[in-house]
Amino acid sequence: MWIVGGISALIYIFVFAYSKVYADMAFNIYYAIISFWGYFMWRKSLSKGNDKEHEYASDSVIEYSNVTPSQALKIGLSTGLIYLIIFLVLSKYTDSPIPYGDALTTTLSIIGTWMLAKKIIQHWDIWIIVNVLSIYLYYIRGLYPTMFLYFLYALSSFAGYYIWKKKGVVYG
Repeated sequence: MWIVGGISALIYIFVFAYSKVYADMAFNIYYAIISFWGYFMWRKSLSKGNDKEHEYASDSVIEYSNVTPSQALKIGLSTGLIYLIIFLVLSKYTDSPIPYGDALTTTLSIIGTWMLAKKIIQHWDIWIIVNVLSIYLYYIRGLYPTMFLYFLYALSSFAGYYIWKKKGVVYG
């Protein structure tokens, strides 16, 4: 799905630019780059026989950790700082009609992506919030197909959380 995610992100760069949802547009630039990088890293891993993710998938086990109090503090402070920076850029340097919401969903997406990379299960909570807020933001911007897509993402976030809990093994 790396390639599909990358292509989707490239498309949404233009959709969000046209709709003046600038922070989500910028996040999709980042996500497109990460998707293609992830694809090449994954291919490299497969060619070396180091496909750890495939090994876990075949065993139907998902390893994850829970957020620690120290991480929660750092996440909270980082979220506030990132939000403030994105909001200030959007409100001072763009004509964004939704700087508060755009900054919030983008900030939470950045945090959620980091938490996913660290296999912290609470990243699903972040994605549920992002996806539900995005449904509303895309509704008020008239992006109805995107709104529907984020409705599906919200359902997927609930399902992902359930699967991680069901098949998961806590580590760390």
